[in-house]
Amino acid sequence: MITIVVCVGSSCYVRGSDKVAETFERLMNEQELNDKVELVGSFCMDACSMGVSVRVGDQIFRGVSPESAEQFFNDEIRPRIDAA
Repeated sequence: MITIVVCVGSSCYVRGSDKVAETFERLMNEQELNDKVELVGSFCMDACSMGVSVRVGDQIFRGVSPESAEQFFNDEIRPRIDAA
């Protein structure tokens, strides 16, 4: 199982972390991936000035936005799910 952690601290929330999480959840549902992916929230991931932080497995990505969330999912998350 792949774990996706979206920062929901105040700085990331203001930058749209709730919309990023909603996009990930929608894509997980559409692609029937709920048994392969765990989506959770976390407070500060120490990159507040860089935009929404997302951890996929052990790797942290910074600067994810609501506008880039679907592309991020397809480019970074989906390949990891397929490889698992």
